[in-house]
Amino acid sequence: MGKTIDIIKKKRIVSDDVKEKIKSFNKIKRLILKSLETAEKTVPQIAQEIGLPLDVVTYHLMTLQKYGNIEAGDVDDMDEYYFYKLKK
Repeated sequence: MGKTIDIIKKKRIVSDDVKEKIKSFNKIKRLILKSLETAEKTVPQIAQEIGLPLDVVTYHLMTLQKYGNIEAGDVDDMDEYYFYKLKK
């Protein structure tokens, strides 16, 4: 008799498209978290550093915030963007 997880993996088929999206999401998440290791940053600062559009960075930041990986800090001098930081 096989392990339960092996049986589940055989029964549940995940498309290659979904696998690629998960890999992409995880890659972007790691880039953002690495960027925030050095200092608190705004969305445009992170986007520029990792080379992704603002909307993509914003989406991933909101996901990271939702699951407690990061938190919003103060607002920048022009009252446009929050500074994001790693949650301790």
